[in-house]
Amino acid sequence: MSDKFIFRFIAGISVFVFVVVLILSMKIIPKPEVIPSFLYFLPKLNAILNGTCSVLLLVSLYFILHGNVTVHKRINILTFVLSALFLVSYIAFHWLAPETKYGDLDGNGIVSDMEKAAAGSIRNVYFFILITHIVLAAGVLPLILLSFYRGLQMQVEKHRKLVRWTFPIWLYVTVTGVIVYLMISPYYHF
Repeated sequence: MSDKFIFRFIAGISVFVFVVVLILSMKIIPKPEVIPSFLYFLPKLNAILNGTCSVLLLVSLYFILHGNVTVHKRINILTFVLSALFLVSYIAFHWLAPETKYGDLDGNGIVSDMEKAAAGSIRNVYFFILITHIVLAAGVLPLILLSFYRGLQMQVEKHRKLVRWTFPIWLYVTVTGVIVYLMISPYYHF
């Protein structure tokens, strides 16, 4: 396969995922009448998947720094699979679940001035982490896919140059995914 085809394929997948997440987050597709009971476990599952991916990325780095390419590849494939499962779980949750707002103590969907005051400046920290997490998560997918392609094709130098960007962004996204969960979870009202 030519690089041109791979770039187009990766761009297509990345745009498709972005559009699906955007459409489902806009809640324009009707939800089922009965919300599945497993829905409320998904945020915790997402945090577990993100945390596991964070650890696996660091373990993968350890193995490649010690020259064990085979274990490095296997761990990265596992990390990729877990990230894909996270994406499916994330999409399902945000499509089906009611919106949770940081600081909404009474769960009425409105963050009053009193609730904002109670949340304090941590609310700004939360939004900073959330926004950087979302922006980088949207941007890292094509980098991950291209890094995988280069690695699996044993295009080591191209892979290495790309992973200098991919690895820290992917690690940041997985770590901040856990942080976002820990910060928003007290406001879940389900």
